[in-house]
Amino acid sequence: MAEKQRIFRVLIVDDHPMMRRGFGDCLIDTGRFLIAGEAESLEAGRFMMEHLKTPPDLIILDISLGDENGLDFIKIVKDLCAARNITAPPVLICSVFEDPFRVQAAMQLGARGYVSKSAGEPELLRAIDRALTGERYIDEKFEVPLQKNEGLYDLFTRREREILMLVKQDYDNRRIAALCGITSRTVENHLSHIYYKTGLKNREQLRGL
Repeated sequence: MAEKQRIFRVLIVDDHPMMRRGFGDCLIDTGRFLIAGEAESLEAGRFMMEHLKTPPDLIILDISLGDENGLDFIKIVKDLCAARNITAPPVLICSVFEDPFRVQAAMQLGARGYVSKSAGEPELLRAIDRALTGERYIDEKFEVPLQKNEGLYDLFTRREREILMLVKQDYDNRRIAALCGITSRTVENHLSHIYYKTGLKNREQLRGL
């Protein structure tokens, strides 16, 4: 008799309903996952973790939760599980941001993996499987830049680094403003500072950093 396949329970923390629905549909369609809960904020995620009878097997977490930093949820999960004397579930970051600074911060805080929202379903499932087996997963495109231009990046403020990495992903000022929750004029001001600090003249040169 074939062994019954284990079903993994997943908590999705993302402030976009369509993204939560998309993740949920993708996972359920495999026949290997159930959605233990959904949350759109840190507080909603805390509530889910506190009221689930058993913790999820995996948490898929976005970094940008409105005005909140999703990475703060990693510590919330660790503290809640420590208080209950249970093992914290692995956290897989799935974010639109593809800059090495966020990847590095996420892994240092205890995330099990980092995958881009632009990734296809096969990569997402591969990252999930790695996380569930205790392995670390970072796409190769995130691994190499972690040490690249390290000294140069120290010249920038946190916001300037965010904008630079979004420029490197070919996002225009309007899209960058929407992602960062600022105005297009503010984006332009930050870019002018970046150009001054680097001595570069245009976006094509910035993308080559």
